[in-house]
Amino acid sequence: MTKLKFLFKIYYIGKKQYYGSQRQNDFLTIEQSILSVLRSRGYIHTVNNSEFEFASRTDRFVSARGACFTCVIEKEPILMEINSALPNEIGIWAYAKIPSEFSCRYDAVLRHYIYIEPMPFSFLQRSSNINISIMEKACKQLEGRHNFLNFSKTEANVINTVRDMASVILSIQDDHLMFQFKSKSFLRQQIRRIVKKVLDLGKGKISYDDFLKLFDVSKIISYQPADPKGLILWDINYNPNIKFIEDIKSKVRMNSFFLNNEIKFGHKRYLFRTLQQDNFG
Repeated sequence: MTKLKFLFKIYYIGKKQYYGSQRQNDFLTIEQSILSVLRSRGYIHTVNNSEFEFASRTDRFVSARGACFTCVIEKEPILMEINSALPNEIGIWAYAKIPSEFSCRYDAVLRHYIYIEPMPFSFLQRSSNINISIMEKACKQLEGRHNFLNFSKTEANVINTVRDMASVILSIQDDHLMFQFKSKSFLRQQIRRIVKKVLDLGKGKISYDDFLKLFDVSKIISYQPADPKGLILWDINYNPNIKFIEDIKSKVRMNSFFLNNEIKFGHKRYLFRTLQQDNFG
């Protein structure tokens, strides 16, 4: 049988046991978990011959709903056959047949990330009187072409730190601040560092002039990024000619996992909120 190249769309939750998405020696990662199952189910024989490629690498504790990878496989994919061997926090839910020269990393048209601030907005209002309007102003300033050197982690192999930011949108959803970022590509830790400085601005820890100085790359400014647990790789868009086929059973598996965890952790949140009360009449 002729080997076929496919583009897969996956979700995963950045649990503590996973040391990011990229393969690493001596550490469990999202890529390694997927490759192990592809081998055990007879889709690939060796990693080197599979042309396996992730579209975007994510750090430890970062989650995804629409991450993508490509792979040359030995047979037509049956997603639930693969998913049945994966842990519940990882799953493939759509696929597309692609030409051999296609690169899921370099042929991506747009990447969409969401960052959810872990602290409730009501708490931020009480503790720091957070200024939403100045944060929205900063988000607009981030749109367009900029040198994001001071909004990223320095990497020796990255020379060009100029990126085109299609949009940065700030909203409040279910008592949490939500940032949405869209761009063709991002630098390492770019989103988390942007979120950190926009939050610092909103809390009054830095002025708007201080924020604008971050665009001046003549001076390197170092600081820690925001918590990775709030970051989600939401989706990756490709040329419309790439037609994804969504697998119904795999999507049910994914959404059932999300719902069960929402119920589980939502109950715990309400329990601890109740325990803070002095009494109930």
